[in-house]
Amino acid sequence: MTSAADERSEEASVDALPAARPRAFYRLENTVQPYDWGSTSAIQDLLGVEPDGRPAAELWMGAHPLAPSRVVPDGAAHPGEAPRPGGATASGTSLADLVRADPVGVLGQRVLDQYGPRLPFLLKVLAAERALSLQVHPHPHRARAGFNRENREGVARDSPLRSFHDDQHKPEMVVAVSRFEGLSGFRRPARILELLDGLDGDLVARMRAALRARPTEAGVREAFTLALHARSEPDVAADLVRTVASVRARAERGPVTGSGSPRRTSRRADATVLALAEQHPGDPGAVVSLMLNRVTLAPGESMFVPSGHVHAYLSGCAVEVMASSDNVLRAGLTSKLVDVDALLECATCTPGPAARPRLIDDGSGLVTYRPPVAEFALRAGQVAGDAPVPLPAVGPRVVLCLDGAVTLEGSGEGPVETRLARGESVFVPHATGTVVVRGDGRVVVAYVP
Repeated sequence: MTSAADERSEEASVDALPAARPRAFYRLENTVQPYDWGSTSAIQDLLGVEPDGRPAAELWMGAHPLAPSRVVPDGAAHPGEAPRPGGATASGTSLADLVRADPVGVLGQRVLDQYGPRLPFLLKVLAAERALSLQVHPHPHRARAGFNRENREGVARDSPLRSFHDDQHKPEMVVAVSRFEGLSGFRRPARILELLDGLDGDLVARMRAALRARPTEAGVREAFTLALHARSEPDVAADLVRTVASVRARAERGPVTGSGSPRRTSRRADATVLALAEQHPGDPGAVVSLMLNRVTLAPGESMFVPSGHVHAYLSGCAVEVMASSDNVLRAGLTSKLVDVDALLECATCTPGPAARPRLIDDGSGLVTYRPPVAEFALRAGQVAGDAPVPLPAVGPRVVLCLDGAVTLEGSGEGPVETRLARGESVFVPHATGTVVVRGDGRVVVAYVP
């Protein structure tokens, strides 16, 4: 919870900011989240940091109150550096403070009117060495209700026993940087039955019975509910050992013939169960993976995860952009809080393929990724040479250089520019106006469409 001292410190930071037009570019100093599923090399390599064996799971670029980026006016010295010629010293101000100090200049009137004095998106680099939790993100009304309920119950904002950390929904989109593996959305009931067919164990037998009785969305929800509630049953671990053993036997023998036709199994689906069971022994989430669409993204390919969509990321590195929220409801495959009831209340069980954003390729080297939400979109890809490539011209923007080196040029009240190398990021306020990028590098731009 925010203390009175923290509030006074925030007020002082805001008061210390100049009331004049914001600078054209602000370099970002970002938080790395060391979650246990993170890679021990991917984000370290991006940032040019020597790996030390510890995981780095997410790099956050935004103004979320749990880990807001710090802004350094372009040309200022970073902490510990001597001032650059003609430059100021680093302010250490958070991006959230910058927004509050001049919301119109930083966000633009349109974004301010729609979202208030807050940056509506959060950009991340996500690097997974092991599977993330089986999870959903709540719809707006459920996020508000859950957040207010936990506030009334006196659950501290930073408590590990809290499910709702803010009152916002959290639709999100990933664009693969490396080969990226995940689970997203439910398979058709008939396909789930094919994958459950022949497996040993009481839980999978009950799941099959539910789906056979109702091969519909209702049956999918019933089978999913049975699996999630099984984690509290006393004999679930032993039961899952039998099921995993039968999955392993099936994977080793390959497709078999039954009733005159081949049984449609999937080596990849079976391999997913075995990998998850090894990472999280005794967790029914390994079996739930058979119910979900298995997704592989090549670099540049993307996936959208709407609120209420059941998903789990398995491995790989991706850029992730989302509404600025940290509301994650987990039901397994994690050491963090599991809240099965809250997840089931928010989950959508409609079968269908993993969702994809709309892509717009204008031939510039940067592709626009437009999901069906208002808070965020991305421009991402490779720029090469001196030909300027325009970036979104209005609203708040976060630009990240993934590889190579590029120069950003703004017009505003006079020509300004800044250079980004691999792993560096900047915030571009609305008042900066039109910005172009040139050089040789791979960039990502998050913005409000």
